[in-house]
Amino acid sequence: MFAVLYRRYFIIATVVIVAVAIGILLMRGLTPSIEFAGGSLTEVMFNETVPEKAAVEAAVTALDLGGFHVRKSEDRTGRSGYLIRTRDLTDEQRVALSAAVTQIGAGGEVTRFTSVGPVIGEELATKAIWAIAGVSIIIMLYVAIAFAGIGYPVGAWVYALITILILLHDVLIPVALASLLGIEVDVLFVMALLAVLGYSVNDTIVIFDRVREMLKSSRTERKFKRAEAGVVHEEVEYTLTRPYEEIVGMAVQASLARSINTSLTTLLALGALYVIGGTTTQTFAMILMAGVVAGAYSSIFIAPPLLVAYEKWQSSRADKIKK
Repeated sequence: MFAVLYRRYFIIATVVIVAVAIGILLMRGLTPSIEFAGGSLTEVMFNETVPEKAAVEAAVTALDLGGFHVRKSEDRTGRSGYLIRTRDLTDEQRVALSAAVTQIGAGGEVTRFTSVGPVIGEELATKAIWAIAGVSIIIMLYVAIAFAGIGYPVGAWVYALITILILLHDVLIPVALASLLGIEVDVLFVMALLAVLGYSVNDTIVIFDRVREMLKSSRTERKFKRAEAGVVHEEVEYTLTRPYEEIVGMAVQASLARSINTSLTTLLALGALYVIGGTTTQTFAMILMAGVVAGAYSSIFIAPPLLVAYEKWQSSRADKIKK
C-alpha cells in the first residue's frame, strides 16, 4: 500500500499541516460565543425588506454599548435578520437596543434575547474542555484494552497513543478552520467536535482491527518455559512470516474501499444539511465535514505509517542493544 511505502512523505506532510493549523490558531485565536465568553445576544427579524448590515452596525454604534458583533441569521419560518452580540446589558440598554434595531427595517421584531454572565460562561467553557478530554481518555483506554492481545511487534498502548495523536489531528483541523473563518465557538461547535472524535476513532479502529487479524494469521508461535528464582514461567515467542510493513499495508488495502465509501456517503449527507439547513446547522455541518475529511486522511495516511515507523524504530533499537 502506497500510504505505508511512502510513509515518510505523508508524515512530513502531516507535520506541515499541523504546524500550519497551530500557526493559524496562535495568530487568529478563537471567537468564543456568548455561552463561553458571557454577554448578551439579541436576535432581530424583519418581515419585509432586510436592512443592510452596515445600517444595523451604525444603529448599535450610536448607543455606545462598547464592543459588539453583528452577523446574519434566519429563523425556521424563513425570515431573515441579524444576531447582535454585545456585553452584558442592563434592562434600559436592552430596551434601547431593541427599539433602535427594530426601527431600521419594516416589520422589525426582536425574537430572542439571551444574557449569560461571565461566571456561567467560564463554567461552560471548562465543562466543554473536560468533555473533550474525557472522551479522548476513554477512547485511549478502550483501544488499549481491545488490542491487549496483540503484544508483538507493537504493543497495545502504542495503538492507543497513536489513536490519540490521530484524534488530536482530526480535532485540530476543524478548530483551525473555525479560527480562519471567524466562526463563533459555541455549544453546538463542541458537539460537532465530539461527533468528529467518534467518527474518527471508528475509522481508525477498523484499520487497526484489520491489522490485528492479519497479524494473527501471519505469525507463528513457540511456547517455552523459563525458570527464574525457582519459579517456572511459560512464555510465548512470536515470529512473523512476512514483514510487519507488508502486513499493515495489506490491512490498509483491505479497508481502503470501506473507508472511502463511508466518508463519501457521510460527506453527501452533511453537504445536503449544509445546503438545505439554516445558518445554525450550516456551521455544524461545516465543522463535521472538515472533521470527516481529516479523519479519512488520518486513518489511511497517518495511523498506518506511524505504526510502521514505530516498529522500524523499535527494531533498529533492539539491533543496537544486541550489538
